[in-house]
Amino acid sequence: MVKPMNKYEALKLKYQLCFPLYCASKEVIRRYRPLLERLNLTYTQYITMMAFWEYKSLNVKELGKLLMLDSGTLSPLLKSLEAKKFVARVKSEKDNREVIFVITDEGESLKERAVEIPQEIAGCISLSFDEAKQLHVLLNKILEK
Repeated sequence: MVKPMNKYEALKLKYQLCFPLYCASKEVIRRYRPLLERLNLTYTQYITMMAFWEYKSLNVKELGKLLMLDSGTLSPLLKSLEAKKFVARVKSEKDNREVIFVITDEGESLKERAVEIPQEIAGCISLSFDEAKQLHVLLNKILEK
């Protein structure tokens, strides 16, 4: 990246960090689409299922923190996954007012069909393992608070 010459130069797309990040994000998600269609999932549903495959049960607040999504996004997402019978809503044993979502047997079995997706995505992104690892570190650095 070249340092802009004057304050107006700084407004050019070629100097923006956000623009290639935005475009790369869209492109990666586009490449996921045909793979996820086989599972009847959107990308956001997929990352939600990854959270459930790892943690098995989560409340909305925990899930939102993990995925960096707000409850306005999560509510319809969870309803959709519930309608597909991949997760189920249960009352918390500790607090009857709290709702917890748990992965179902159908949601768990979906994991077997999804297990090849990370490798398939790695094969269609032109980064070496070391470059991908470095990018992962840098992106997480941006996300640190």
